[in-house]
Amino acid sequence: MAFGSRISGLFEGVVMAIDALRANRVRAALTILGIAIGVFVVVVMSAAINGINRGVASEFEKAGPSTFFVNRFPISLEACDDSGETCKWRSNPPLRVAEASTIRRLPSIQGVNVGSGANAAMKYYDRMLSSARITATTSDWLETSGGDITEGRNFTQAEDMNSARVLVINEEMKKRLFGAESDPLGKVVQVNRAPYEVIGVFKGGGEFMGTPSPRAYVPFSTGNKYLNIWIDWIDFTVKPRAGFTRDEAIDDVVATLRASRGLRPAQENTFAVITQDKLFETWGKMTGVFFLVMLTLSGIGLIVGGVGVVAIMMISVTERTREIGVRKALGATRGVILWQFLVEAATLTAIGAMVGLVVGWLVSLIIRSATPLQASIPPGAILASLVASCLTGILFGLFPASRAARLDPIDALRYE
Repeated sequence: MAFGSRISGLFEGVVMAIDALRANRVRAALTILGIAIGVFVVVVMSAAINGINRGVASEFEKAGPSTFFVNRFPISLEACDDSGETCKWRSNPPLRVAEASTIRRLPSIQGVNVGSGANAAMKYYDRMLSSARITATTSDWLETSGGDITEGRNFTQAEDMNSARVLVINEEMKKRLFGAESDPLGKVVQVNRAPYEVIGVFKGGGEFMGTPSPRAYVPFSTGNKYLNIWIDWIDFTVKPRAGFTRDEAIDDVVATLRASRGLRPAQENTFAVITQDKLFETWGKMTGVFFLVMLTLSGIGLIVGGVGVVAIMMISVTERTREIGVRKALGATRGVILWQFLVEAATLTAIGAMVGLVVGWLVSLIIRSATPLQASIPPGAILASLVASCLTGILFGLFPASRAARLDPIDALRYE
């Protein structure tokens, strides 16, 4: 088939597909709806996951690319059946504050933040937060948090040692308890019915995926003494000193912890060092599950649309049997007829894909404007949606198209 004939058949197939839409509105609408749903799911979930990934990356950047974490347990998505073989990490002893102090003295380390969390009820006059997140941490937490104090000050090492009832709140908690314009410094709030003085307001970091949530920071000893934090679940956030690479700092931390725990060379670490690369890898595995669900739902929508393509195209072939006979009598080959009907099927699914893209784009705009999630549609998702919809039209339109191409011209001309 000549190139010019293919182009002519392409435009002719598009026109006929639009005519089929007009003649079979209900069937065409169901076909378009099925394809649109499949594309819509891909677009919206891709936009949401892309926004979440940006938020996670932004939070890691605030802490610095070389910052790493020391946890009692490793981060893993592998199954654990409670046996000693698959869950060796369960016997890891808790991290201790003394170990953080030892790490802090290393020449390659700039700061070590010891932290653990708890939920507590907070109240200021008639305003109350029934379950606010409180992080108990050491006084050097700003060195690894990536944020800064915008009002007031941080608590001191002396206040940490003396279990002072002071706290630094983030901007979201300031809004919830005091209002956006009110000055919270020096105010006393009730934390689990005990008085705490607000000494500072913190901005930046500590917000997962950019989602604002009220949060307060208290001295570690205060949380340990008054708020019943889980002392066995503390973790360290470690920041290397300038002039040392992350790997050099990790080697020093690992050697120090192994020595303090008396581990022999053949023994495995009884703690976990987690880098941002590892966190991103784990996060990628988690989002992979979402993508699998997304593809499954999208596939269902495309199959529904594909069944609609078969139905509407079979009807179109039947209604245009005499037309096909006339075209064959005038010299149209099987390839010409097959090409025409495949283009018509692909046009139907492409229209559904465009509808799904437009609706998905509008929903992503709503998510972006109504939530802190910076949802955006990756170009790859748009291309994949269009290609998948066109392939669906071609694959499901192949049977009716081949049936039309195989019609005998004499029998087709006699068809009533």
